[in-house]
Amino acid sequence: MARKNKAQPRVLPAALVRVALMALGGYLVLALIVNQVEISAKQQELAAARAQLDSRLAQNEELSRVLESGDELELIERVARDSLGYARPNERVFIEVGGK
Repeated sequence: MARKNKAQPRVLPAALVRVALMALGGYLVLALIVNQVEISAKQQELAAARAQLDSRLAQNEELSRVLESGDELELIERVARDSLGYARPNERVFIEVGGK
């Protein structure tokens, strides 16, 4: 009978080891999924930042071209129209209010 009592304690730790390994595996899978979601979000942020950078670089090139051409009045007029909302005397400005 003494041998049967020694066999039972071995089963309990083995089951605990299995449960612990399963819990560790589940945690690792969950951590992997969370990290993949974060990576995807950061990649989208990076793509948006790159698009904004490309837009700003194109705008800088256009402004540099205007400055190099010596036509500062064109630049001043564009800024006055686009940023400040100015218009020439007796000029009608149409604003698009549609979706796109």
